Amino acid sequence: MNKTVDRLYKLLPAIHRIRDAERGYPLRALLGVIAEQVNLIEDDISQLYENWFIETCQDWVVPYIGELIGYQLIHEAGEPGDVNTVQGLARNKILIPRRDVADAIHNRRRKGTLALLEELAADVTGWSTRAVEFFKLLAWTQNINHLHLDRAQTVDLRNGDALDLLDSPFDSIAHTVDIRRINSPRTIGHYNIPSVGLFVWRNKVYSVTQTPACHLEEIGPYCYTFSVLGNNTPLHVHPQSEDEPAHIAEELNLPVPIRRREFEQHIVDYYGEGKSISIFADWANLDPAKPIPLNHIIAVDLSDWEAYQPKEGYVAVDPALGRIVFPPSQLPKAETEVHVSYYYGFSADIGGGEYDRSLSRPAATELIRVSDPNQLQEAIAPWTPKTGDDPLSSQPRSAVIEITNSGLYEQPFRIKLNEGCRLQIRAANRKRPVIRLPDRRAGLSDALSVTMGRDSRFTLDGLLIAGRSVQIKATEEMQAQAETCPAEVIIRHCTLVPGWGLDADCNPKLPSKPSLELFNVRARVRIEHSIIGSIQVHENQVMADPIPVQIIDSILDATSDKGEALGAPGYKPAYVMLTIKRSTVFGIVEVHAIELAENCIFTSCLNVARRQLGCMRFCYVPPGCRTPRRYNGQPDMVEQAAEASVRAKAKKTTPQPDNDTLKADIEFARLFERIRVRPQFNSVRYGEPAYCHLAETCAVEIQRGADDESEMGVFHDLFNPQREANLRARLAEYTPASTDAGIIYAS
Repeated sequence: MNKTVDRLYKLLPAIHRIRDAERGYPLRALLGVIAEQVNLIEDDISQLYENWFIETCQDWVVPYIGELIGYQLIHEAGEPGDVNTVQGLARNKILIPRRDVADAIHNRRRKGTLALLEELAADVTGWSTRAVEFFKLLAWTQNINHLHLDRAQTVDLRNGDALDLLDSPFDSIAHTVDIRRINSPRTIGHYNIPSVGLFVWRNKVYSVTQTPACHLEEIGPYCYTFSVLGNNTPLHVHPQSEDEPAHIAEELNLPVPIRRREFEQHIVDYYGEGKSISIFADWANLDPAKPIPLNHIIAVDLSDWEAYQPKEGYVAVDPALGRIVFPPSQLPKAETEVHVSYYYGFSADIGGGEYDRSLSRPAATELIRVSDPNQLQEAIAPWTPKTGDDPLSSQPRSAVIEITNSGLYEQPFRIKLNEGCRLQIRAANRKRPVIRLPDRRAGLSDALSVTMGRDSRFTLDGLLIAGRSVQIKATEEMQAQAETCPAEVIIRHCTLVPGWGLDADCNPKLPSKPSLELFNVRARVRIEHSIIGSIQVHENQVMADPIPVQIIDSILDATSDKGEALGAPGYKPAYVMLTIKRSTVFGIVEVHAIELAENCIFTSCLNVARRQLGCMRFCYVPPGCRTPRRYNGQPDMVEQAAEASVRAKAKKTTPQPDNDTLKADIEFARLFERIRVRPQFNSVRYGEPAYCHLAETCAVEIQRGADDESEMGVFHDLFNPQREANLRARLAEYTPASTDAGIIYAS
């Protein structure tokens, strides 16, 4: 019996329930229907009471409560979205922050204080910030009767830490006056009497817990990197909360990269269990289950691996590059791995990682949890084909293999799914396991190979895969059928490392290699919240219709604009029907047709075989591409506006220019606008903290070029333009008179 639904039935006398049982419970069924409606009314009444309070009210109530206390909506940030859509609700949470409304009255009482600006930025945007009064950093002669010992001083060349922080958010050296205003729309100046700067960190920090360090044996048996891929990665601070409301944020309170000097001078604040950095190793007779003790760790510049070798009993750590060096005469035991825990910086929850993400488990699904490579091999065994027998006849119909740690799994995978089989390989929530496919068989493929049967489904969720590609194939029976898409492939919150691997400087090891290959498989392919290298499609274009491929909130990276991000061998069009939303693509795209492209950035050529199908809206596509109909795209819009402006000026000119001169002026104006709006990124290399983030110098037509005035590309749902507009308006409201406040992006 359902306690909630059968609540009215339980109130009946026992005799009626006995008679009802004799007749097959018709009365219980009737009262169950009535009880469902009673529960709905009670829940609605309870919600009406909760809607009286900002802490518990529904999202749609927040602006109404804000209106009661005089909270003004900032129209420069955009108008509220549709509350009936997921995208609209997410946008409204940024436009009308619940925390800002809740703290509005409290903040008004503290108006004009420096610490308030930091709290205000956190409430409005969710970004980490540090407020700086620049007049305290000006070089001036103080009155000897009223000295300010906390003010900035002239340069002390012996103070290396102060020099290291020069022109940073934590600068303590005196500067000459800069008369430019900090909120100027033209050129910005910092060091002026009325200037208050709000340094903003848009990147977040993500943890990596107890994962194997990469052993660089080709450099030396004593060399390791924190990154399991072997690339340099700056280690970041695990921010600690501030103790008092009036405290101004310091390095330990912000998601900043750890400096070498800071790590050396305050190593106790950064190293140890539960802190920013930990190293675990079976070394020097120490307990491998606990971090190497603090007195064995030293901070060193390891830019040159051979430049420094620590003495016995010490481990050298470079937090700026994420490198580790053990003493050559005292190495960790060869049979064990060195494990590390650290934090890295990135912009959003995509590509997998130790962040919260929703997990799905269909009904009647077997859940298999694994925590080491042997268990994973055993778990996949029912789906692994073997020579000479048929081990797949008894494979489970539907199963989820969940990896419960952030370990490294180095083994080849060969999977075959029978007809109607459902298999999901996923990371547990807040875990980031790494699958590194080894090159063990010379001349043979060591890819993660999956053979799909008819009506089967294969899902990868939350994994980082490196070393080789993921190959999706079809059984012979499936290839012989001309049905459209009888199988499904889902890749969500995963990273299929572009170029299969990274060198020390985050350059791809094999830039021309695809990360995902489809071989004559009749399947729907869906990629969401993922980072993936190029996709190659080997498809028979005679047998059936093109396969549908959906790419949503993802990065498709061919490692260069000249590489093929999506296509067939030989730079031919891939036989797919592409749907792509809120994504960024580095490389050439050659496809049969595009059903819909929306709020995307294509950095290189995009060509479709069938232009009559589909639509592209609010996208950036380089000039000269063969595409379906485009709506509100760039650089089309700015080129049309430039041409109209030139023609309007020509009509007002006396005498009017001839046709050749007019055409030349139009072509020059179009070329200028075309160059101006080309997307600019802080980094285009996977593995760097600023990867794929639009630069501050990027044209506003790209930064606010989406259909809801957010930015084009993969970070659309961060709504950074709306956050910034909201913050600028609140700064103008809460900053004291005659004071200029400006936003300075630190990341």
